[in-house]
Amino acid sequence: MPSSLQIAILAAGRGKRMRCALPKVLQSLGGRPLLAHVLSTARKLEPRAICIVDGGGGEVRERFAAADLTWARQDPPRGTGDALRCALTGLGADGVTLVLFGADPLARVETLRQVAERAQEGILSLLTVELDDPTGYGRIVRGADGKVAAIIEHKDATPKQRAIREINTGIMAAPTAAFARWLPRIDDRNVGGEYYLTDVIAMAVADGVPVETTHPASADETLGINSKRDLAHLERIYQRAQADALLDAGVTLADPARIDVRGTLACGSDVTIDVGCIFEGDVVLGDAVSVGAHSILRDARVGAGTAIAPYSHIDGAAIGARCCIGPYARIRPGTSLADEVHIGNFVEVKASDLGERSKANHLAYVGDSTVGRDVNIGAGTITCNYDGANKHRTVIEDDVHIGSDTQLVAPVTIGRGATIGAGTTVWRDVEPGVLVFNQKTQASKADYQRPRKKIKE
Repeated sequence: MPSSLQIAILAAGRGKRMRCALPKVLQSLGGRPLLAHVLSTARKLEPRAICIVDGGGGEVRERFAAADLTWARQDPPRGTGDALRCALTGLGADGVTLVLFGADPLARVETLRQVAERAQEGILSLLTVELDDPTGYGRIVRGADGKVAAIIEHKDATPKQRAIREINTGIMAAPTAAFARWLPRIDDRNVGGEYYLTDVIAMAVADGVPVETTHPASADETLGINSKRDLAHLERIYQRAQADALLDAGVTLADPARIDVRGTLACGSDVTIDVGCIFEGDVVLGDAVSVGAHSILRDARVGAGTAIAPYSHIDGAAIGARCCIGPYARIRPGTSLADEVHIGNFVEVKASDLGERSKANHLAYVGDSTVGRDVNIGAGTITCNYDGANKHRTVIEDDVHIGSDTQLVAPVTIGRGATIGAGTTVWRDVEPGVLVFNQKTQASKADYQRPRKKIKE
């Protein structure tokens, strides 16, 4: 886009129909606020400036503090025409201004570029679309010559005008000087008592400024959020688009309707994802990775050939190649697993490094630990890493065998090749190659009679 382009994003509405304390533009779609989607698209147009119009709460400005943004405040909100007037105080007086809405997240870059480029020719450029049910939207009124004559808001429209299917999306672009000329002439003499930005269409027609329309590739691009019902509807549209992109890239999805990508998901070849999986943050799956049903991966990298069994949670971790994870495994932030590591059912690993071919297959907790190669950690083993105030580290060197039901009281080091007997509590460093166990006695009592329940008479 030419460097004369600037963008105004109208984001001051609280969204009363959301029935939520959180501002509408901060509601989440695909794991990101609605406004984050709009901003991402706007930045791809490479405008010289972006001005966001927020309300009086301050939450939006705090959430999106960035050097490339300017801000204008509209308090109280008095309609879209007043909002754009506020935005122009933070933008240059020349060039072209593209108007976007902070709760309309699905518009494509290509569509918005076409709207903005038309405005470079000195016209008022609108994005419109035809809907089977246009209820609630402003109607595009055309003259006998087929040219746009005005936009009539639904609540101000006559029955005949309400039959029109072509609606205004709100997205428009025009020379900034034209907006500056039209906005002061808008009044609030309407049912809503607001300053409608759509009134500039009639003004453009009266001034002899051409009004042209662009149509999106899909009506989905124009959908906005006004209620939780709208939000849920767009979430499914968004998620289906993510699923379709994965399918097109060769990923096998057991059911495209049952996957949620709430961030970015990059997949190698021959990746298989079962139903109900959630991917948050930035997730990378290597070649031939399989993810079992109802697993959750957040900010994770998974090496080629790794199998993740159902109901596993991986958060902020790096998993090597050909590992076996789960089912019901939990791998927490700061964890790194080398190749061919096994983390089995009901095993939790936190802030730990495990070397190649090491295993913790059942019911164990490994926290704040450095584990070498070819280590076997038995069922019921825990690292006791917290003293009530501070965390301490456990070091388990290569080829250590740790028996079941063992407690390793950190800070402690288990030397290479050592064996820890079942049921042992280790609170001192262990030398390499030795067997360590706690002395125990086992007594027997002959002729023991097991207690029996009394029979009620």
